[in-house]
Amino acid sequence: MKNLSILALSAVLTLAACKESKTDTATTSGEQTVAAAVGDTFTVNTAASTVKWTAYHKGGLNPRFGTTQATGTFTVENGSLTAGSLTSDINTLTTDPKAVDPALSDGKTSADLDAHLKNEDFFDVSKYPSVKFDITKVEDLAAGTESKVAGANKTVSGNLTIKDKTVNVSFPAKVEVTENGLTMVSSFTINRQDWGLTYGTEGDAKDWMISQEVDLELNIVASK
Repeated sequence: MKNLSILALSAVLTLAACKESKTDTATTSGEQTVAAAVGDTFTVNTAASTVKWTAYHKGGLNPRFGTTQATGTFTVENGSLTAGSLTSDINTLTTDPKAVDPALSDGKTSADLDAHLKNEDFFDVSKYPSVKFDITKVEDLAAGTESKVAGANKTVSGNLTIKDKTVNVSFPAKVEVTENGLTMVSSFTINRQDWGLTYGTEGDAKDWMISQEVDLELNIVASK
């Protein structure tokens, strides 16, 4: 039994390490002034863009994952991203059916998880139907900065508003601009408690069954 316990602990630690290796960790600060929209306007192609999320149970086990839709605009001047905003309609949040096995979840399905995420325990969409990200600064990625995003060339900072809480987040991203198009790719982790999403993390931390960490992956395509 002792050996089994050690093996189980090793498995948890291995899974947690694997999860950490997939994403960058966003840095956070207080709400900042939104960047002025300067230059040409590029509109997000919702059909071609994806916002993926992944949440975990304790120790990185049993991940749940899915997508939401994003709309928004960016501005570009002299070939550089200057400002922009993304809005995700949480009513479009969908859990991938492959993420929930009813046989292992007391008969619950991905649709049940969708409903739970949209109720008062999490996003409370009847009051707060959307999540918004407003860019506050775009800088060249500092020399020597390591990122899990291949080709990352910028640090993007912005005010992320979830429900009634706004926190500034900064993360590496690969931003490419052409005459008529823009793409932004990033993969980073936030702590949902920073936005008051505390369900499953009440009481002693050792008893928490749902991780505080949520991974976000942005693959945004925009055009004039």
